[in-house]
Amino acid sequence: MATGADGSIAGIVALGPSREPDTIDLDKLFVEPRRIRTGVGRALLAHAIDEARRRGGKRLTILADPYAAGFYERNGARLIGEAPSDAIPGRSVPLYEVKLD
Repeated sequence: MATGADGSIAGIVALGPSREPDTIDLDKLFVEPRRIRTGVGRALLAHAIDEARRRGGKRLTILADPYAAGFYERNGARLIGEAPSDAIPGRSVPLYEVKLD
């Protein structure tokens, strides 16, 4: 979790297990809307990547909201396809990966 100088929550990030070997999933990354484009998301993603490496992962997969695709691409994630949304039945969303080794 990231907090602002006033102690308010600026964003959260969480990792989860993957069905794929040597892979960790980015379970969620959310930035409080007023904090978008302030570096909070970049810091949270960097923390998630570091933590995934610490846990021994070889890659981090990201099921991305289409509106966040550019953010992930600017921060080194590579589009590897599409996958069913875990939030909206019948919707496909971009699937990204970050190689950790």
